[in-house]
Amino acid sequence: MASALPTFFLSHGGGPWPFMKDQYGATYDKLEASLVDVRRQVGVRPKAVLVVSSHWEEAELMVSSAAAPGMIYDYGGFPPHTYQVKYPAPGSPALAQQVADLVGAAGHAVSLDAQRGFDHGTFSMLYPVYPQADMPVVQLSIKHGYDPQTHMAIGRALAPLRNDGILIIGSGLSYHNLRQFGPGGQKASHAFDDWLQHVLLKLTPAERSVAMLHWSEAPYARLAHPREDHLVPLMVALGAAENEPASCVYHEDDFFGSLAVSSFRFGAAAA
Repeated sequence: MASALPTFFLSHGGGPWPFMKDQYGATYDKLEASLVDVRRQVGVRPKAVLVVSSHWEEAELMVSSAAAPGMIYDYGGFPPHTYQVKYPAPGSPALAQQVADLVGAAGHAVSLDAQRGFDHGTFSMLYPVYPQADMPVVQLSIKHGYDPQTHMAIGRALAPLRNDGILIIGSGLSYHNLRQFGPGGQKASHAFDDWLQHVLLKLTPAERSVAMLHWSEAPYARLAHPREDHLVPLMVALGAAENEPASCVYHEDDFFGSLAVSSFRFGAAAA
């Protein structure tokens, strides 16, 4: 049997940043380098990528099932060319059905969506990882209410995919308070990131899961995540590799000048 692929929770950055290097300069250099390095950590070419996107939220779970997904430019105020970018990765109707079968068998209502295109939580994050856009990509929504236990259970249901060569990525941001995305968010982002690093890297797997169920009790939790849409993809990535060690694969203390942000891997990197 092939080794199980690791899972990831990756900070995806803001809007269409990979396509705005002239405007952003070196702002995203560290994040981009960390995303490029995901290929090395995975070690093999996955059969496909399953992205749990913080930018797709539904009352019940939805799985993108188009064979050739389009684009969703779910951002505003950016240069005209960013509304023309393409990430022409194929979809995988077969994987979409497999995902739906797994989460459905675990007791979660789920439907296929043959119209859903790639949102920026998917294409901006994947462009540095697989710039050729030749890897089949399927998206899974998060669920209204953001219940951490539900999203962790969804991850557990998806765990068998790791042995089938499917790379599971939760796409979000470890700090997401757009009203305090700058100096005003320094204290909250650093305090919450310190808590996240401790919980994910220092606790036992059982302790880690319990702590994440109670994430809102962490220092400055609600200032770091007024709405936890960008955090719950982490619960899915964690649930899919719940008993395996975590590693921090990206960290900055001064993102946009003052913010602490991180990304994590669950499971071992390729040798």
